[in-house]
Amino acid sequence: MPLLSTRINLNAIAHNVSALKEHVGADVQLMCVVKADAYGHGVVDVARVMERSGADAFGVATIGEATALRDAGINAPILAWLWNNDVEPGSVSSALAANVELAIPSLEQARFLVDSKIPGKVCVKVETGMHRNGIDRADWDEIFALLASEEAAHLEVTGVMSHLACADEPGNEHNALQGAQLRAAIDCARSHGLNVPVNHLAASGGAIAREDLRFEQVRVGVACYGLSPFDEESGGVALRPAMTWAATVLNVKPVAAGESTSYGLTWRAEEAGYLAVVSVGYADGLPRAVQGVFDVTIGGKRYPQVGRVCMDQIVVSLGANEFGVAIGDEVILFGEGGVSASEVARAVGTINYEVVCWPGGRTRRVVEGAVE
Repeated sequence: MPLLSTRINLNAIAHNVSALKEHVGADVQLMCVVKADAYGHGVVDVARVMERSGADAFGVATIGEATALRDAGINAPILAWLWNNDVEPGSVSSALAANVELAIPSLEQARFLVDSKIPGKVCVKVETGMHRNGIDRADWDEIFALLASEEAAHLEVTGVMSHLACADEPGNEHNALQGAQLRAAIDCARSHGLNVPVNHLAASGGAIAREDLRFEQVRVGVACYGLSPFDEESGGVALRPAMTWAATVLNVKPVAAGESTSYGLTWRAEEAGYLAVVSVGYADGLPRAVQGVFDVTIGGKRYPQVGRVCMDQIVVSLGANEFGVAIGDEVILFGEGGVSASEVARAVGTINYEVVCWPGGRTRRVVEGAVE
């Protein structure tokens, strides 16, 4: 095994997608979100497994991500929602020609697609209360009238979409308000003669916990990778985390009581013991901010990271090293056999979405459990 790796369990991905598909029901399409290299899990292998395990469609951020999926042989519908006609007009044409659906979050982009006469599928992204991206309600009539006109006959409007701001809080009243707004947008689109058969609002949190907000499709991201979208590990779907980030013990050395370690000597040993040097640093994606709140697992035992995180390495306190940690031992940073990405996130004050995106630099991906 490499000194630093992410192990990706494709059987866990398959299990999660199947479980989510069963949870939302046969009448709801499951869009698996694979942006950002499938949340750091490796998009090509992951998407192929998802397609075999129940994914009805795929969601990505950029046209480049969508094109990579098509190049990998993914045939399911793909939606891309971040693009710029001034920067990538040729890419827009190629994407539509490859049957990639584009979200329309502004009147300017709608007019560009209408004027271009490039045939393809589009989904209208509307503002429902998150105030990040989408067509404001004051412009709904204008955009739906435009897309229903003869000028736009080359475009197939598949649906209307938006994004919940508080899906990780299922009981938050803002979720219901956004649901009502999306229903109003669907009604507006249909009043102009658009069919909009496939509409979607819910990501992982909404898909799991809010049956009333599933509409015809849900966009599930983090749950596909076995991570809960909620603060507490709950939600009613038995998920299996798919990523394990593992490093290696590079050195074991004694430390005397009162001695310090790493830059700035910010940690001091209260008693004599041993330190382990581990093959991961901030250049590999482990933030310096984990100092003092991060535990690793070696041989099934937890040990605290101490001192500052360096570019290439961290130091771990082994205490008296009663379990005989040695050079070459595997160190679980998070994942199977160690603490979960969610536990790390809570300790650091972030979310598990970010934690699984940390591994980089010299981390090598190792794919396990391929599903036939």
